[in-house]
Amino acid sequence: MAIKTRQHKIHLPEPRSFAGLMGLYESNFRRFARLLPEIDIPFEQAVSKSASDRDLHLRVLERCKYTTTINLTYRFEPGDAEGASEKVIADPDLNLRIYRDAELVEAVGCDLGSRYAAMAGIELVDGDMLAAQWPRNLLLNKWLAYCLQQGHGFSAAHRPRHACK
Repeated sequence: MAIKTRQHKIHLPEPRSFAGLMGLYESNFRRFARLLPEIDIPFEQAVSKSASDRDLHLRVLERCKYTTTINLTYRFEPGDAEGASEKVIADPDLNLRIYRDAELVEAVGCDLGSRYAAMAGIELVDGDMLAAQWPRNLLLNKWLAYCLQQGHGFSAAHRPRHACK
């Protein structure tokens, strides 16, 4: 796809192309960095509270030299109007890989029982990785935007303070 300006033709990545997917990962990173400015994540888990939304739960799954893998989810407790089952339901339940050096965030996994996974068209088996990554990362991109609109954040100001002993 190309856009003509008076001086130059600007080439934009095609949707569902590798370059377009990398652009989506970069957008995910920018939004995630607004949610959590400390990209090294100096804690193992945290909960963001919002006056207008459910609590947002973040848990670190793995730390590597250049990446961190986390889980980001809402939790619906037993007895909630929306989650009337016996156990806690995590929905959406996304695993994210943060590439700190490249400044990218990729949704690497989504609980396939999630109603959001079904809405995003994520299937149990998909041989085409590029096709599988688009719906999951588009879901992440839109959800991060929504969380930011609801006032969520994991910065030091949002984390509970513990008294020093």
